[in-house]
Amino acid sequence: MPFREINSKMVEATLAPGQKLFSQRGAMLAYRGEVSFTPNIQGGQGGVASMIGRRVAGEAAPLMTVEGSGTVMFGHGGHHIQVIELAGDTLYVEADRLLAFDGTLRQGTMFMGSQGGVMGMVRGQVTGQGLFTTTLTGHGAVAVMAHGGVIELPIAPGRDVHVDPQAYVAHHGEVRNKLSTAVGWRDMAGRGSGEAFQLELSGSGAVYVQASEEKL
Repeated sequence: MPFREINSKMVEATLAPGQKLFSQRGAMLAYRGEVSFTPNIQGGQGGVASMIGRRVAGEAAPLMTVEGSGTVMFGHGGHHIQVIELAGDTLYVEADRLLAFDGTLRQGTMFMGSQGGVMGMVRGQVTGQGLFTTTLTGHGAVAVMAHGGVIELPIAPGRDVHVDPQAYVAHHGEVRNKLSTAVGWRDMAGRGSGEAFQLELSGSGAVYVQASEEKL
């Protein structure tokens, strides 16, 4: 179910009978047709186990199930919106950045410590993004929110990407991440830029970076 970008801060989804999508509560701006919105208590496509896992992890955002026949416009907080198409792979994204996504995608939670061991845990503590992140797997579209727009940076073997942790939005593919330090003369002199930590991503896939260091 593709999302059509109305502008940088609004998207529109077309629903047909038998289809459904999930959206963050409060994200619906307007709709046409016979469309219903119900609070989701099943934890998305991942079911009850996924919901329990996210709540225990503190990585849960209230969702609505959207069904029916018509078109629905979404936006939230004036944030910029990026539409990401998945072709059978997995998207890793913070739950509060999810605006809406295809109901066909399987939702889950991943412990960040499993990517980079202890450094993955440190990343969660330093960036404030938490030790867990939401995963969406399958074929479909995801609309995520960011500050100031988003750029997609490809990651390939031998071509690692270093990202300011506060500018990180999401990533997909066979990607490993770890927190690295970049201590230079400015840091030694006590005049650092605040970017002593970098998120290093390697493997094959892509990372999405926002044009801001501000959290949602």
